[in-house]
Amino acid sequence: MKESDIRNRETFNEYIRLSELDIKKYFSEKDKYYSINCPACGKNGKAFLEKNSFNYDCCESCNTFYVSPRPPLEQFESYYVDSPSTSYWVEYFFKPMIEARREKMFKPRAVFIADYIKNENLRIGDIGAGFGLFLSELKKVKPNNYFVAIEPSVEMAKICKEEGLEVLSKLLEDIEGGENSFDILTAFELFEHLNDPKDFVLKVNELLAPGGLFLFTTLNGLGFDIQTLMAQSKSISPPHHLNFFNPRSVELLLSDCGFDIIEVATPGKLDWDIVEGMIKNENAEVDSFWKTFAKQGSQEAKENLQQWLTESGLSSHMRVVAKKRS
Repeated sequence: MKESDIRNRETFNEYIRLSELDIKKYFSEKDKYYSINCPACGKNGKAFLEKNSFNYDCCESCNTFYVSPRPPLEQFESYYVDSPSTSYWVEYFFKPMIEARREKMFKPRAVFIADYIKNENLRIGDIGAGFGLFLSELKKVKPNNYFVAIEPSVEMAKICKEEGLEVLSKLLEDIEGGENSFDILTAFELFEHLNDPKDFVLKVNELLAPGGLFLFTTLNGLGFDIQTLMAQSKSISPPHHLNFFNPRSVELLLSDCGFDIIEVATPGKLDWDIVEGMIKNENAEVDSFWKTFAKQGSQEAKENLQQWLTESGLSSHMRVVAKKRS
Protein backbone atom coordinates (compact mmCIF):
# COMPACT_ATOMS: atom_id res chain seq x y z
CA MET A 1 0.00 0.00 0.00
CA LYS A 2 1.12 3.55 -0.80
CA GLU A 3 0.22 6.80 0.92
CA SER A 4 -1.45 7.93 -2.31
CA ASP A 5 -3.85 4.95 -2.05
CA ILE A 6 -5.61 6.49 0.95
CA ARG A 7 -5.02 10.25 0.69
CA ASN A 8 -4.30 12.88 -1.92
CA ARG A 9 -1.17 14.89 -1.12
CA GLU A 10 -2.44 18.23 -2.41
CA THR A 11 -5.77 17.87 -0.62
CA PHE A 12 -4.03 16.85 2.59
CA ASN A 13 -1.75 19.90 2.42
CA GLU A 14 -4.73 22.20 1.87
CA TYR A 15 -6.48 20.69 4.86
CA ILE A 16 -3.42 21.36 7.02
CA ARG A 17 -3.23 24.94 5.72
CA LEU A 18 -6.87 25.57 6.56
CA SER A 19 -6.39 24.03 9.99
CA GLU A 20 -3.56 26.42 10.73
CA LEU A 21 -5.83 29.34 9.82
CA ASP A 22 -8.58 27.98 12.06
CA ILE A 23 -6.23 27.94 15.06
CA LYS A 24 -6.36 31.73 15.24
CA LYS A 25 -10.15 31.66 15.62
CA TYR A 26 -10.85 28.59 17.71
CA PHE A 27 -7.79 28.46 19.98
CA SER A 28 -7.02 32.12 20.63
CA GLU A 29 -7.98 32.13 24.34
CA LYS A 30 -4.65 30.94 25.64
CA ASP A 31 -5.47 32.09 29.17
CA LYS A 32 -7.75 29.04 29.37
CA TYR A 33 -5.01 26.55 28.47
CA TYR A 34 -3.87 24.23 31.25
CA SER A 35 -0.72 22.19 31.80
CA ILE A 36 -0.81 18.42 32.22
CA ASN A 37 1.57 15.66 33.20
CA CYS A 38 2.19 12.66 30.97
CA PRO A 39 -1.17 11.16 29.90
CA ALA A 40 0.36 7.67 29.97
CA CYS A 41 2.15 7.45 33.32
CA GLY A 42 1.34 10.74 35.04
CA LYS A 43 4.96 11.81 35.48
CA ASN A 44 6.49 15.14 34.56
CA GLY A 45 7.57 16.00 31.06
CA LYS A 46 9.96 18.58 29.66
CA ALA A 47 9.66 20.92 26.68
CA PHE A 48 10.07 18.93 23.46
CA LEU A 49 8.96 20.87 20.38
CA GLU A 50 6.63 23.62 19.21
CA LYS A 51 4.37 23.61 16.18
CA ASN A 52 1.47 25.80 15.07
CA SER A 53 1.79 27.75 18.36
CA PHE A 54 1.21 24.56 20.37
CA ASN A 55 3.85 23.17 22.73
CA TYR A 56 4.64 19.50 23.17
CA ASP A 57 6.24 18.09 26.30
CA CYS A 58 7.96 14.71 26.35
CA CYS A 59 7.78 12.38 29.35
CA GLU A 60 11.24 11.65 30.70
CA SER A 61 10.05 8.27 31.96
CA CYS A 62 8.03 6.65 29.13
CA ASN A 63 8.81 8.90 26.11
CA THR A 64 5.19 9.80 25.43
CA PHE A 65 4.95 13.29 23.98
CA TYR A 66 1.85 15.40 24.23
CA VAL A 67 0.45 18.92 23.93
CA SER A 68 0.87 20.88 27.15
CA PRO A 69 -0.47 23.32 28.03
CA ARG A 70 -3.59 22.32 26.10
CA PRO A 71 -6.89 24.05 25.35
CA PRO A 72 -10.04 23.03 27.25
CA LEU A 73 -12.43 20.53 25.74
CA GLU A 74 -15.03 23.12 24.73
CA GLN A 75 -12.57 24.77 22.34
CA PHE A 76 -12.01 21.46 20.57
CA GLU A 77 -15.73 20.76 20.42
CA SER A 78 -16.34 24.13 18.77
CA TYR A 79 -13.48 23.54 16.34
CA TYR A 80 -14.63 20.07 15.24
CA VAL A 81 -18.26 21.15 14.84
CA ASP A 82 -17.89 24.55 13.14
CA SER A 83 -14.48 25.00 11.54
CA PRO A 84 -13.97 25.35 7.77
CA SER A 85 -11.05 22.90 7.87
CA THR A 86 -13.25 20.18 9.39
CA SER A 87 -15.87 20.69 6.66
CA TYR A 88 -13.11 20.57 4.05
CA TRP A 89 -11.78 17.31 5.52
CA VAL A 90 -15.17 15.63 5.26
CA GLU A 91 -16.06 16.87 1.76
CA TYR A 92 -12.74 16.90 -0.07
CA PHE A 93 -10.34 14.71 1.89
CA PHE A 94 -12.42 11.81 3.21
CA LYS A 95 -15.45 11.42 0.96
CA PRO A 96 -13.51 11.11 -2.35
CA MET A 97 -11.41 8.32 -0.80
CA ILE A 98 -14.22 6.39 0.90
CA GLU A 99 -14.10 3.31 -1.33
CA ALA A 100 -10.31 3.23 -1.40
CA ARG A 101 -10.20 3.40 2.38
CA ARG A 102 -12.91 0.77 2.66
CA GLU A 103 -10.77 -1.66 0.62
CA LYS A 104 -7.34 -0.74 2.00
CA MET A 105 -8.16 -0.04 5.65
CA PHE A 106 -11.61 -1.01 6.88
CA LYS A 107 -11.99 -4.45 5.28
CA PRO A 108 -8.62 -5.65 6.63
CA ARG A 109 -9.55 -4.33 10.07
CA ALA A 110 -12.85 -6.18 9.97
CA VAL A 111 -11.08 -9.42 9.02
CA PHE A 112 -8.54 -8.96 11.81
CA ILE A 113 -11.12 -8.24 14.49
CA ALA A 114 -13.45 -11.02 13.27
CA ASP A 115 -10.89 -13.51 14.59
CA TYR A 116 -11.62 -12.25 18.12
CA ILE A 117 -15.38 -12.76 17.76
CA LYS A 118 -15.88 -16.32 18.94
CA ASN A 119 -19.58 -16.13 19.83
CA GLU A 120 -22.78 -14.65 18.43
CA ASN A 121 -25.19 -12.04 19.77
CA LEU A 122 -22.34 -9.86 21.00
CA ARG A 123 -22.79 -6.09 21.33
CA ILE A 124 -19.98 -4.41 19.40
CA GLY A 125 -19.48 -0.65 19.42
CA ASP A 126 -17.20 1.51 17.30
CA ILE A 127 -16.24 4.79 18.98
CA GLY A 128 -16.00 7.70 16.55
CA ALA A 129 -17.66 5.54 13.90
CA GLY A 130 -17.71 8.26 11.24
CA PHE A 131 -19.58 7.01 8.19
CA GLY A 132 -19.89 3.50 9.66
CA LEU A 133 -17.47 1.90 7.19
CA PHE A 134 -15.78 -0.39 9.68
CA LEU A 135 -18.98 -1.67 11.29
CA SER A 136 -20.57 -2.20 7.89
CA GLU A 137 -17.63 -4.37 6.84
CA LEU A 138 -17.59 -6.27 10.12
CA LYS A 139 -21.32 -6.87 9.80
CA LYS A 140 -20.69 -8.64 6.50
CA VAL A 141 -18.32 -11.19 8.04
CA LYS A 142 -19.96 -11.53 11.47
CA PRO A 143 -23.64 -10.74 10.85
CA ASN A 144 -25.14 -12.41 13.92
CA ASN A 145 -24.18 -9.68 16.35
CA TYR A 146 -25.39 -6.22 17.40
CA PHE A 147 -23.47 -3.29 15.94
CA VAL A 148 -23.51 0.16 17.55
CA ALA A 149 -22.02 3.31 16.04
CA ILE A 150 -20.93 5.77 18.73
CA GLU A 151 -20.73 8.99 16.74
CA PRO A 152 -21.40 12.53 18.06
CA SER A 153 -21.67 14.16 14.62
CA VAL A 154 -25.34 14.47 13.67
CA GLU A 155 -24.54 14.24 9.95
CA MET A 156 -22.38 11.14 10.29
CA ALA A 157 -24.78 9.52 12.76
CA LYS A 158 -27.53 9.85 10.15
CA ILE A 159 -25.37 8.06 7.58
CA CYS A 160 -24.69 5.25 10.09
CA LYS A 161 -28.44 4.81 10.62
CA GLU A 162 -28.90 4.56 6.85
CA GLU A 163 -26.33 1.73 6.95
CA GLY A 164 -28.67 -0.14 9.31
CA LEU A 165 -26.57 0.44 12.41
CA GLU A 166 -27.78 1.22 15.90
CA VAL A 167 -26.47 4.70 16.76
CA LEU A 168 -25.52 6.50 19.97
CA SER A 169 -25.13 10.07 18.75
CA LYS A 170 -22.96 11.39 21.56
CA LEU A 171 -19.43 11.45 22.87
CA LEU A 172 -18.36 8.24 24.58
CA GLU A 173 -17.81 10.15 27.83
CA ASP A 174 -21.45 11.34 27.77
CA ILE A 175 -23.01 7.86 27.66
CA GLU A 176 -24.95 7.19 30.86
CA GLY A 177 -26.24 3.97 32.32
CA GLY A 178 -24.32 1.67 29.98
CA GLU A 179 -22.16 -0.17 32.49
CA ASN A 180 -21.06 -3.63 31.29
CA SER A 181 -23.23 -3.29 28.17
CA PHE A 182 -20.64 -3.95 25.42
CA ASP A 183 -18.64 -7.07 24.63
CA ILE A 184 -16.24 -5.34 22.23
CA LEU A 185 -15.37 -1.67 21.73
CA THR A 186 -13.17 -0.34 18.94
CA ALA A 187 -11.65 3.05 18.13
CA PHE A 188 -9.56 3.88 15.07
CA GLU A 189 -7.28 6.91 14.75
CA LEU A 190 -9.04 8.52 17.70
CA PHE A 191 -6.65 8.09 20.62
CA GLU A 192 -4.25 10.77 19.41
CA HIS A 193 -7.10 13.32 19.42
CA LEU A 194 -8.32 12.73 22.98
CA ASN A 195 -8.33 15.61 25.41
CA ASP A 196 -8.08 13.25 28.38
CA PRO A 197 -6.97 9.72 27.37
CA LYS A 198 -7.20 8.28 30.88
CA ASP A 199 -10.81 9.38 31.38
CA PHE A 200 -11.60 7.92 27.97
CA VAL A 201 -10.05 4.51 28.77
CA LEU A 202 -11.77 4.40 32.16
CA LYS A 203 -15.09 5.01 30.41
CA VAL A 204 -14.34 2.21 27.95
CA ASN A 205 -13.65 -0.06 30.91
CA GLU A 206 -16.95 0.94 32.52
CA LEU A 207 -18.96 0.17 29.38
CA LEU A 208 -17.33 -3.19 28.69
CA ALA A 209 -18.55 -6.39 30.27
CA PRO A 210 -15.95 -8.30 32.33
CA GLY A 211 -13.58 -9.96 29.88
CA GLY A 212 -14.67 -7.57 27.13
CA LEU A 213 -12.20 -6.47 24.45
CA PHE A 214 -10.95 -3.02 23.57
CA LEU A 215 -9.26 -2.83 20.14
CA PHE A 216 -7.87 0.41 18.78
CA THR A 217 -5.28 1.99 16.53
CA THR A 218 -3.26 5.12 17.17
CA LEU A 219 0.03 6.77 16.33
CA ASN A 220 3.30 5.44 17.74
CA GLY A 221 5.34 8.51 18.63
CA LEU A 222 8.52 6.42 18.39
CA GLY A 223 7.64 5.30 14.86
CA PHE A 224 10.06 5.81 12.01
CA ASP A 225 8.39 8.48 9.91
CA ILE A 226 7.43 10.59 12.94
CA GLN A 227 10.91 10.40 14.47
CA THR A 228 12.62 11.02 11.12
CA LEU A 229 10.50 14.02 10.12
CA MET A 230 9.62 15.28 13.61
CA ALA A 231 8.29 18.87 13.32
CA GLN A 232 7.98 18.40 9.54
CA SER A 233 5.72 15.39 10.07
CA LYS A 234 2.11 15.89 9.07
CA SER A 235 1.18 13.49 11.86
CA ILE A 236 2.42 16.10 14.33
CA SER A 237 -0.36 18.49 13.43
CA PRO A 238 -1.97 20.29 16.34
CA PRO A 239 -4.77 20.94 17.09
CA HIS A 240 -5.61 17.45 15.74
CA HIS A 241 -3.02 15.18 17.27
CA LEU A 242 -2.41 15.85 20.95
CA ASN A 243 -1.04 12.55 22.24
CA PHE A 244 1.78 10.39 20.91
CA PHE A 245 1.92 7.19 22.90
CA ASN A 246 4.28 4.31 22.14
CA PRO A 247 4.05 0.55 22.72
CA ARG A 248 5.41 0.71 26.25
CA SER A 249 3.48 3.77 27.39
CA VAL A 250 0.12 2.62 26.04
CA GLU A 251 0.55 -0.58 28.04
CA LEU A 252 1.18 1.49 31.18
CA LEU A 253 -2.04 3.46 30.69
CA LEU A 254 -4.22 0.45 29.91
CA SER A 255 -2.89 -1.59 32.81
CA ASP A 256 -3.54 1.29 35.18
CA CYS A 257 -7.13 1.48 33.90
CA GLY A 258 -8.00 -2.17 34.51
CA PHE A 259 -6.95 -3.89 31.27
CA ASP A 260 -4.66 -6.80 30.46
CA ILE A 261 -2.72 -6.49 27.23
CA ILE A 262 -3.28 -9.10 24.54
CA GLU A 263 -1.31 -7.45 21.75
CA VAL A 264 0.55 -4.27 20.95
CA ALA A 265 1.82 -4.31 17.36
CA THR A 266 2.92 -1.83 14.73
CA PRO A 267 1.57 -3.27 11.46
CA GLY A 268 2.11 -0.07 9.47
CA LYS A 269 2.99 -0.14 5.78
CA LEU A 270 3.57 3.52 4.98
CA ASP A 271 6.50 4.76 7.08
CA TRP A 272 9.11 4.75 4.36
CA ASP A 273 6.67 5.82 1.66
CA ILE A 274 5.73 8.87 3.77
CA VAL A 275 9.36 9.83 4.37
CA GLU A 276 10.33 9.30 0.74
CA GLY A 277 7.35 11.35 -0.42
CA MET A 278 8.34 14.22 1.85
CA ILE A 279 11.93 14.10 0.61
CA LYS A 280 11.07 13.97 -3.07
CA ASN A 281 7.97 16.17 -3.16
CA GLU A 282 8.35 18.63 -0.29
CA ASN A 283 12.12 18.93 0.19
CA ALA A 284 12.00 17.67 3.76
CA GLU A 285 15.20 18.21 5.71
CA VAL A 286 16.32 14.80 6.95
CA ASP A 287 19.58 13.01 7.61
CA SER A 288 21.70 12.77 4.46
CA PHE A 289 21.62 8.96 4.64
CA TRP A 290 17.86 8.93 4.08
CA LYS A 291 18.14 11.37 1.20
CA THR A 292 20.65 9.04 -0.43
CA PHE A 293 18.50 6.01 0.32
CA ALA A 294 15.47 7.70 -1.24
CA LYS A 295 17.46 8.42 -4.41
CA GLN A 296 19.61 5.31 -4.75
CA GLY A 297 18.04 2.58 -2.62
CA SER A 298 16.49 -0.33 -4.49
CA GLN A 299 12.79 -1.06 -4.26
CA GLU A 300 13.65 -4.34 -2.54
CA ALA A 301 15.74 -2.52 0.08
CA LYS A 302 12.89 -0.09 0.75
CA GLU A 303 10.39 -2.92 1.14
CA ASN A 304 12.78 -4.75 3.47
CA LEU A 305 13.16 -1.61 5.57
CA GLN A 306 9.40 -1.28 5.93
CA GLN A 307 9.04 -4.93 6.86
CA TRP A 308 11.74 -4.55 9.51
CA LEU A 309 10.04 -1.46 10.97
CA THR A 310 6.75 -3.33 11.17
CA GLU A 311 8.22 -6.39 12.84
CA SER A 312 10.43 -4.41 15.24
CA GLY A 313 7.65 -2.29 16.73
CA LEU A 314 8.97 0.82 15.01
CA SER A 315 6.21 1.68 12.56
CA SER A 316 4.24 4.80 13.42
CA HIS A 317 0.92 2.91 13.04
CA MET A 318 0.12 1.12 16.30
CA ARG A 319 -2.58 -1.49 16.94
CA VAL A 320 -3.65 -2.48 20.44
CA VAL A 321 -5.84 -5.30 21.76
CA ALA A 322 -6.67 -5.30 25.47
CA LYS A 323 -9.03 -7.25 27.71
CA LYS A 324 -10.99 -5.88 30.66
CA ARG A 325 -10.03 -7.67 33.82
CA SER A 326 -12.78 -9.89 35.17
